[in-house]
Amino acid sequence: MEFRGEVGGFSELAEALRARMVELQAVTREATGLAAHVVERHAKDLLRQSSHRKGTPTPSRPGQPPSAVTGALMRSIAVDGPSGIAGTYRSRVGPTVIYGRIQEVGGMAGRHNAARLPARPYLAPALDKSRDEVAALFYRAWRGVL
Repeated sequence: MEFRGEVGGFSELAEALRARMVELQAVTREATGLAAHVVERHAKDLLRQSSHRKGTPTPSRPGQPPSAVTGALMRSIAVDGPSGIAGTYRSRVGPTVIYGRIQEVGGMAGRHNAARLPARPYLAPALDKSRDEVAALFYRAWRGVL
């Protein structure tokens, strides 16, 4: 069987699909930035849970977020992004203070690496706490376009 004839509307359909893709990319970029701020908020909330005076032992247990002394770690958590090109966006959330990583993952510190600091994660738990909120954020963004 052979089909002959014209089918109208393909160019209009293609243009509508292109426009929808542009919208999807825009809301995806925006949602990526908003999602990073959700993680940032949860990380800062975790770092507000406890505090102690400088020179006194920390009340936080290994595996729990570090207790605040000056608040510098919490204040240093920042969002970078979103960045990327169409279809691939990313944002980064993390501390800018030098000791932020060792608090998260633990390790050796001090003069001649004489002290072993246990991990006191705050970013990984913040990401876990953010999952449902971030998923809902993307769902709403994409549902609005689709």
